[in-house]
Amino acid sequence: MTYTSTTGRPGTALVIGEALIDVVIHPGEEPQEIPGGSPANVALGLSRLGREAELTCWIAADARGAAVRTHLEASGVRLAPGSDGAARTSTAQATIGADRAATYVFDLDWNPPFPQTSDGAAPVLVHTGSIAAILQPGADTVRRALEAHRETATVCYDPNARPQLMGEPASARATVESLIALSDLVKCSDEDVAWFYGVDASSDGALETVLRGWLDLGAALVVVTRGKRGALALAASGVRLEVPADPSVVVADTVGAGDSFMGGLEDGLWCEDLVGAERREALRSIDAATLERVVRHAAAIADITVSRAGANPPTRAELA
Repeated sequence: MTYTSTTGRPGTALVIGEALIDVVIHPGEEPQEIPGGSPANVALGLSRLGREAELTCWIAADARGAAVRTHLEASGVRLAPGSDGAARTSTAQATIGADRAATYVFDLDWNPPFPQTSDGAAPVLVHTGSIAAILQPGADTVRRALEAHRETATVCYDPNARPQLMGEPASARATVESLIALSDLVKCSDEDVAWFYGVDASSDGALETVLRGWLDLGAALVVVTRGKRGALALAASGVRLEVPADPSVVVADTVGAGDSFMGGLEDGLWCEDLVGAERREALRSIDAATLERVVRHAAAIADITVSRAGANPPTRAELA
């Protein structure tokens, strides 16, 4: 099931986090420089689905920064004022292995201005995650923004573990859990949970224990992607849902897959009129049929992304 029209209340998604250049290395090929960054990918995905998306990031007024800006604005993403004040534009070297999965090496600078929309209007949805929520000094700014915007917006968070940057799992886990306590929707991968908590990623029992702990912290909805085993979702309403992976999908690479899935969850909740702080209790009461529509929509979007190279999420027209 996919939502083939942009329904739901008007408003802006404010995305907070890194936009950078992915230096993508395929075996035996010359490196390619492609604009990316997990939160930037989410903003781009939402905009391609017809949502108003504004990104607070931290790029430079250099050639790579110009490439990032052009890439995002071509899909309708607005950059928040002050997002181009960095000394250099960050990079992530993504090496694609034989299994088509990517491993990363980062060169980052993260110290953005306080995130707010360029027109001063209160966003109805705020998204953050990945490096931006952990890396100082910007991580403190992210936290203050979530606390402030929670008064009007649904807060969405993707921990997106980056072991090279996040230090010891126990320390990173404390930060992650404090942000989950501010969040309504949390999405992660089984590999994220395995690193943060030291559990067996193939064990659904272990995954569920972690996810239920996140619900206890205050999240309304938690979703974990499990690669070929599909997605598992748990809701504060008591709903438990498994959505299998589509075995017919031919994977080009997994770059941006999780970001596309996250944007799909957010868009699905938007279509179901479940975004905005005043809809928080309705989200906490989500029923099984609604949750299944939302998760299947996210999975369909991610399937299109993995079927083509790079973080290239679909438009609403492509879904139709």
